[in-house]
Amino acid sequence: MDRTILHCDCNSFFASVECAHQPELWEVPMAVCGDPKNRHGIVLAKNEKAKRFGIITAETVWQAKRKCPELVLVPPHYDRYEDYCRRINAIYCEYTDRVEPFSVDESWLDVTGSKRLFGDGKTIADTLRKRVKEELGITISVGVSFNKSLAKMGSDYKKPDATTVLSRETFRQILYPLPVSQLLFAGKSTTETLKRMGIVTIGDLAVADKTYIKASLGKSGVLLHDYTNGIDPSPVHLFTDKRTAKSVSNGMTFRYDLSNEEDVKNAVLFLTEPVAARLRAAHQFCSTVHLTLKYPSLQTLSRSRTLPTPTAVTSELYTGLLSLLYDCWKIGTPLRSITVTAANLSEAEPMMQLCLFDEESDTRHEQRRTIDSAVDTLNQRFGKAAVQRCAVFRHVQDMKENEKK
Repeated sequence: MDRTILHCDCNSFFASVECAHQPELWEVPMAVCGDPKNRHGIVLAKNEKAKRFGIITAETVWQAKRKCPELVLVPPHYDRYEDYCRRINAIYCEYTDRVEPFSVDESWLDVTGSKRLFGDGKTIADTLRKRVKEELGITISVGVSFNKSLAKMGSDYKKPDATTVLSRETFRQILYPLPVSQLLFAGKSTTETLKRMGIVTIGDLAVADKTYIKASLGKSGVLLHDYTNGIDPSPVHLFTDKRTAKSVSNGMTFRYDLSNEEDVKNAVLFLTEPVAARLRAAHQFCSTVHLTLKYPSLQTLSRSRTLPTPTAVTSELYTGLLSLLYDCWKIGTPLRSITVTAANLSEAEPMMQLCLFDEESDTRHEQRRTIDSAVDTLNQRFGKAAVQRCAVFRHVQDMKENEKK
């Protein structure tokens, strides 16, 4: 028997929440934007009136203002969005315990076992849309299908405030004419590769030779090919299930471009500290580090490296990231922002390879772990910045001084 899976997606979530708090915003073109003074001046979300002017997410504020001079700008309130997320998922949990959040404004629901109580998938979807709208003042779009990937595509198919059913009988007719870029997890690089292979639509991919796809795109290509043919056995997890992070990131857009070597190194260390602390708090260990650099031109460069041993030690993560930095950054080139990421995480304590000829290195590792543990304890007790490395403290002070100039 087929499952009945829903994917619920809040429409223009950040903007809708702001409009729900200030109803007058519904009547004007508005956008939620970062602070231009901190060089975060991009559009995070926009309402329907702003969309009619062609305003898109992630464009700069000045570009949006050029399209719509009367655009009302609203700063983001992330605590408010988290509160709405909790309240929305609480409504979903009244219909099933299998509610799996996909992001702050999206969730999958498996309502297979709830249909006798609440009706078929479309009926439950329409009920949820009505309740969220009446109780919270925002709208959601819902996809209904027999697996997670098709349910997600259903919620994307028609917006706002709509229910789309993709059954075994109808999903090909509805989805196959669409561009392959609208397929779940088909990013820009994958889409370009498929286009070079002559695969333009979802239907093209569905009938393509699977071996040919695998040779070009590997396992991810096989996964996409399965999705187009309605194959996705992945379960919807219980809402109470522990969700382990797949990566931990920390990034910063600087108030002024960094070009001095010492400033850039200290910035990387400053960003690495909280990443390592979060890993230790979750009892996780990182096997791969990623470094992303953004230049004043907004061009982005990303590099990754596998570490010799999985670790959550700050200095060991920093050493790996510093090695990446010198591999991909020309000293003196201005940087607008830096992001560091710990990936390929595991919860198992790594097996350390003891060195017969360098006992000192093993001792240093244990000393670093002990120091990090002590710092974590003090910061938890007295505040996040109670104990800082000298280089990090100096970097923060330098940033404050530059802001005053």
